[in-house]
Amino acid sequence: MIEESCKAMPVAVKRVYEAVSRSDGARVLVDRLWPRGLRKSQIDVQEWLRDLAPSNELRRWYHAQPEQWLMFRKRYLKELARPEAERDLQKLYTLARKRKRVTLVYASKNEKRNNAIVLKDLLDGMRKPPTGTGPGALRTMRTREAAVRRR
Repeated sequence: MIEESCKAMPVAVKRVYEAVSRSDGARVLVDRLWPRGLRKSQIDVQEWLRDLAPSNELRRWYHAQPEQWLMFRKRYLKELARPEAERDLQKLYTLARKRKRVTLVYASKNEKRNNAIVLKDLLDGMRKPPTGTGPGALRTMRTREAAVRRR
């Protein structure tokens, strides 16, 4: 379950090609590939969490069938339970708790239906995180590590 501190945290989504703004807060790129035609200095991101992006197979499938948004969301949430995605998802939750505002940036032309929207829903608490991920999983992991250190 998403902790209250994440629920209250303002999360925005923004196309990477839009101008950088001070109100963006911490900018996190959530695409697997670097956006075409842009240099790092142009997009000013604090984190590039490429393992949070949908797999190439899922991305291609959805691009060919954009009317399958609900199926895309379901498959994408399932992919977020992969170990490499879990690490980046934990980084995102941690960043969201530490910062007043986080803006998820993406390159997709579809501004209403993309992976950043799904991630925003997770941070806002509108969607249940994939099994074994989220702030609760991080707290459990830290408790276990502390118990091991005390032994």
